[in-house]
Amino acid sequence: MWDDRFEQILRPFLPFLPPQEELTPESDLKDLGLDSLGTVQLLGTLEEDYQVRFRDSALTMDTFRTAGVLWDTVRGMLQSTAS
Repeated sequence: MWDDRFEQILRPFLPFLPPQEELTPESDLKDLGLDSLGTVQLLGTLEEDYQVRFRDSALTMDTFRTAGVLWDTVRGMLQSTAS
């Protein structure tokens, strides 16, 4: 799964996710309240906190569809910067 920091970054952008409810890899971010402005802000926050840059190919709605897909994208960028 993901590290604690990822969920701490993501949760504030999901106003429809109650604090006690589990965030799963299948959680649909749009259904949980992630809108277009939130997506842009989340993108910037993830880039800053993880010191990565999203490639143009990753800047799609599919990348931000579920928590799992978004984490896989971030993890992939972390692995490529570590190499």
